[in-house]
Amino acid sequence: MLETPARIEPCFFEEYIPTELADLSVDIQREATQLGQGLHPDSAAELADLVRVMNCYYSNLIEGHNTRPRDIERALAGAELEEETRPLALEARAHVIVQRAIDEMHHESTLPRPTSIEFLTWVHKSFYDEMPDEFRVIEHPDGTQEPIFPGRMRQEGDREVAVGRHLPPSSSRVASFMDHFDKRFQIADRSSSGRIIAIASAHHRLNYIHPFPDGNGRVSRLMSHAMALNAGIGGQGLWSVSRGLARGLTDRGEYKRMMDLADSPRRGDRDGRGNLSETALKSFSEWFLKVTLDQITFSAKLFDLGGLDKRYRRLVQDTIDDKRAPDLIAAVLRHGALERGDSQVVLKTSERTARNTLSKLTAAGYLTSSSPKTPVRLAFPLDYRERLFPNLFGDGDLPE
Repeated sequence: MLETPARIEPCFFEEYIPTELADLSVDIQREATQLGQGLHPDSAAELADLVRVMNCYYSNLIEGHNTRPRDIERALAGAELEEETRPLALEARAHVIVQRAIDEMHHESTLPRPTSIEFLTWVHKSFYDEMPDEFRVIEHPDGTQEPIFPGRMRQEGDREVAVGRHLPPSSSRVASFMDHFDKRFQIADRSSSGRIIAIASAHHRLNYIHPFPDGNGRVSRLMSHAMALNAGIGGQGLWSVSRGLARGLTDRGEYKRMMDLADSPRRGDRDGRGNLSETALKSFSEWFLKVTLDQITFSAKLFDLGGLDKRYRRLVQDTIDDKRAPDLIAAVLRHGALERGDSQVVLKTSERTARNTLSKLTAAGYLTSSSPKTPVRLAFPLDYRERLFPNLFGDGDLPE
């Protein structure tokens, strides 16, 4: 088994970028730029928070942890949790908290380079600092337990690990491999197409190294999210790579199979010059980028202003006994927030009538505000989440 950092080569495509990957990067850039167009920034921000919940739901699902969206929301709100659902809900809460922090750093232009050791150790530490005690230990097959130290990579003296058939670098060699990983992906960051394509290859190579005793999958998916922001394809936070990885393009087993394929050793003189197969890396990267494009396209349809307006109007019409209510919802969606006094102008009615409509929508959870006198903004009640976003967590189609 090679123990030199060159074992993870090729890290990306240096001499030439395959046409298929270059074309996909262009398509992704174009579609991501258009995602959420027409939405007010405040409305987009509310939806982005919903997408964070979706992202952690699917990221945990990949790990075999099926957490109900309702429990995730309750954990985030600090509500009391049922004992049997508490650990998984708090695990999901930890994921959302870290992703929020990543998004805030990107917004404030303080996000470290996502493939840097600094960033990756911060993600792991931040995630496990928030984890419940039940998930801060590793259970070994022999029945022994090992504590997980937040932010600490494997090092000399640690127990060796295996991931299925894959044997990652020895614990004593992780530091050297990660130094190599860090330096190599700095080079991929120099072009717009390189930044997009490197999301795929970095995702695999980090998992190949398996730098942490546990939590590598989640760290790699949060790294991919941060790399997408860094590459300018974040789409206002309205799409999630984890949903695509969990579902695949045709079946839910694709992620594991494609990751396994990218582990393949070089297959002869025409298969690149590294230790690993360049052909397999190309296949994995193409699949990963197609998943990315598929999720951006899905979100563009789901969060299209016209479609969302139509679905929300229909929902309010069916559940609120006030024919003016749909118009007020539509106005808040378009403007992001609405001063309470402006509701009578929007509805072209008396102050009292407008106030009654506003009260009904607030009581039903369709509108929310920081206080009884501050502007109202759109909310997405849990009881109607599936109707507003029917295939966000499931497999249904958008209604016409």
